[in-house]
This record gives sequence, C-alpha cells and structure tokens, in this order.
Amino acid sequence: MRADRLLSALLLLQSRGRMTAPELAAELEVSVRTVYRDIEALAASGVPVYADRGPAGGYRLMDGYRTRLTGLTGEEADSLALAGMPGAAAELGLGADLATAQLKLHAALPAPLGERARRIAERFHLDAPAWFRDADPVPFLAEVAAAVWEERLLRVRYRRWAGEVDRELHPLGLVLKGGIWYLVARAEERVRTYRVSRLLSVEVLGPAPPRPADFDLAAHWTRTTRDLEAARYQSEARVRVSPRALKLLPMQFGAAGARAARDAGPPDAGGWVEVDLPVEVTPVAVCDLLRLGAEAEVLGPPELRAALADTVAVLARRYG
Repeated sequence: MRADRLLSALLLLQSRGRMTAPELAAELEVSVRTVYRDIEALAASGVPVYADRGPAGGYRLMDGYRTRLTGLTGEEADSLALAGMPGAAAELGLGADLATAQLKLHAALPAPLGERARRIAERFHLDAPAWFRDADPVPFLAEVAAAVWEERLLRVRYRRWAGEVDRELHPLGLVLKGGIWYLVARAEERVRTYRVSRLLSVEVLGPAPPRPADFDLAAHWTRTTRDLEAARYQSEARVRVSPRALKLLPMQFGAAGARAARDAGPPDAGGWVEVDLPVEVTPVAVCDLLRLGAEAEVLGPPELRAALADTVAVLARRYG
C-alpha cells in the first residue's frame, strides 16, 4: 500500500511540478506528517526530490528528471473507458484504479501536452446523473459488472411492475443512462434490458456461453431506445395552450414537447396557440397534461378530453 502511495507522490510531482505538503496530502488522502515521511523515503531511495523554502515553496523533482514507472496495470487500463466519469467508476469499484491510471498518463505526457490535458480537466466536467433525483441504490452492481467482464451466468430475482420474477441471465453489457444503470442480457433466447436497482438477489453461476460475435452493445442500445420512444406514444392530442404553457412544453414533455412548440399554429387574440402533442395511454396522458393546469385545454381526441373532464370534476368535488 505504501509503495503505491510513494509511486503516486512521485508521479504527482512529475506531472504537476512543485507541490506543497498539504496539496500532496489532499491528493493522496493522508496526513501532512505522512507526506513528510514519504518524501524522506523517496529521497532515501535515490529520487532527486527537493524542498523549496518560503511561502511559494514546496517539493519538486530535479529539473529534467522523469521516472519511467508509468506502465498501467490491467485494472487501470480497464478503468480508462470511464475517464471523465469518476462517479460511475467508483460505483463499479474502479475509482482508485481510474485515478491512478489518469495520474500515470499525465506523468507520461510531454510537458506541453500535460499542460493542455490539465487545462481541459479544469474547464470541462461531465455530470451523468439527471437533475433533482437521487441515484438508484445498486447494491449488486459490482457483482453484475464482474459477471459481464468475466462472462459468467447469473441467476437473479427481479422486481417488475407486475411482480417479482426469477431469471437466468447471460450478461452482455452495462449501460449508464441518465444516472441509472441498466444490464443488457440474454434471457430465454431474447436480449432484454434490466434496471440494476431492481435486482433483489444475484447468484453467480458457471461460465456463460460464447458471446454472440455479431452483438454490438452501442448499436443494440441505440436501436432499443429508438424503439422504446416509438412505442411510448399511443396517440396525439390536439391541445390549446397559453403563452406560458408553450414555454413549459419542452420542460414538461422533453423532445416531444419541444417539437410540438416549434410546430405550433398561429396565436389567437389572447396569444394562445394550438399544438399537436404525442401522448401515452389515456391514464398517463391525463396525468401528464394536468401538469399544465389551467394554462392548457385539450381539444381532442374526444375520449382524452372526456377523461380529463372526469378527472377535473373529481378534483373539483374533492377540493370544493
């Protein structure tokens, strides 16, 4: 453990130049006293590390010195696919490997390229989870990720909207979408998608069959999400909306609302416009459209307008 920390301290000094003891302590997650001992150990082993005194001082390596101990371990190389997503790497148990791999890469870069990489890291940040929603608890994510990587079969208990089911799965890949982890796996001769947070139990079985040679995870996910979007909307509602509701459509209905707002008809004397809005099945559409409150009026189809009228009548009696 200490050897890893000494290597990390050496690579930090090589990639960043002069660093103070508190800065090194923060990066290595140790005390300042431990940093002092580690620097002494590096110097005793022949590493030309020097201390500059004064307010602008700190530790630095002798000019021109560069270590070649920058080879990546297998785990560190694996973690590079998650570069820029430290949260996801940590959930998969690869957080420390990713940090070390990035440090080694920065240390191996020539000074000008290293400076460019640092500038990028300072100016761009990827935050995968969606707004205003706690992350799903994923207690079995590490086991699932290991099964994906090691090509093992899984026996799981899964919570669906219709109840709990037992499945034997051949894991093919993991996808992080909007802060939610999904497992893509073959089950009963079909490739299906499972939300990892809904796994109630996981048992690792024996080796999985050979992975299908023609399976492309990214292409499968793109096709699946496209099909899901197409199947989501059951019909189209004609809705009359106020100027305020027109601005809310993209926020309340996403891409479908944005398209409806863009293609809205001409405004009437009060500024209201008519839009064609894709909607799901009637009970879901009623709940969705009620979010617009009195800023919208559903003109059709008749069954949706009648369902909204019935719901509003019930609310009026309840709150009257």
